[in-house]
Amino acid sequence: MFDTDTDQPTIQADRFVLRPVRKSDVGLVSLYCGEKRMAEMTRSVPHPLPPGAVEAMIEKARAEGRKEDLWAIDGQATGLAEVIGLISLERLDREQSEISFWIAPSLWNSGLATEAVRALLQANPQRARQIFAAVFQDNPGSARVLVNCGFDYLGDAEAWSVARRAMVPTWTYMFKPGG
Repeated sequence: MFDTDTDQPTIQADRFVLRPVRKSDVGLVSLYCGEKRMAEMTRSVPHPLPPGAVEAMIEKARAEGRKEDLWAIDGQATGLAEVIGLISLERLDREQSEISFWIAPSLWNSGLATEAVRALLQANPQRARQIFAAVFQDNPGSARVLVNCGFDYLGDAEAWSVARRAMVPTWTYMFKPGG
């Protein structure tokens, strides 16, 4: 099933559904992104979270011609919250994408991130030949998610963290669908 506003598929997993973000997600996304420990594990979430930041992110994610597809990890059908995290695929050159994800801190180490990444890789909605990911080196849980989903380690790099206001060492990974 595709969302008619975003032309993104809805992807079913065992404990949740990945669905395009919507305006009504602002409250829960703001709640989770407002936590310093969550924001510091991402490249793009600022801390403190400024007013309107989540609204702008959702508006950008629903825009025509966007470079990145963003899904809410919606667990309400199985008794979890309507939004328990976000997962995205950014279009790169040469049929490549980059995956990013986060789960609400209260649900860390529950296997939900691994399930979300596997579901998105299996669906491969952007038909990528290669999917890249980078995680901060002080976030071994996210590195385990990638390895458990079949990503191969490529090397070390660094990336800017808006919340930390600093360059942070990263581990870079690659996944080849069907490979």
